[in-house]
Amino acid sequence: QVQLVESGGGLVQTGDSLRLSCVASGLTFEDYAMGWFRQAPGKDREFVGDITRSGTTTYYADSVKGRFIISRDNAQNTVYLEMNILKPEDTAVYYCTAGYGIPASLRHRGNYDYWGQGTQVTVSS
Repeated sequence: QVQLVESGGGLVQTGDSLRLSCVASGLTFEDYAMGWFRQAPGKDREFVGDITRSGTTTYYADSVKGRFIISRDNAQNTVYLEMNILKPEDTAVYYCTAGYGIPASLRHRGNYDYWGQGTQVTVSS
C-alpha cells in the first residue's frame, strides 16, 4: 500500500520560511516523479512544482518561482518543499504527489498516481 505522509506545515508570518517534507512508502521511490500541489479555501487545486525521478530537473508554478525549492533524497524516500518569502496568498493545504512514467505536461495538470493527505500552511499578514 502506497502512502505519502506530509509534515512541516504550520502558522507563520509574512516573509517567513517553512520546509515541508513528504515521506513515501510502498513504492520504489526513485522510479517516481514527485510533486506538490496546494488548495486554498474556495479555490481550485493548484500545481506548485515537481521534481523528476533523479532530481536533476524541477518545475515550478510562476506564482512560486524564485521563492520555493523542491528537492528529494532518494535514500530517505523523501521529497521536500522549501518555501521562502511566504505570502498570505500561499495559505493552503499542501499535498505531496507521486507519479510513474507520466509526462510533465500531464503531471502539472494534476495527473499523478498517488496523493498524500495534505498539510496546512497558514501565512498571516
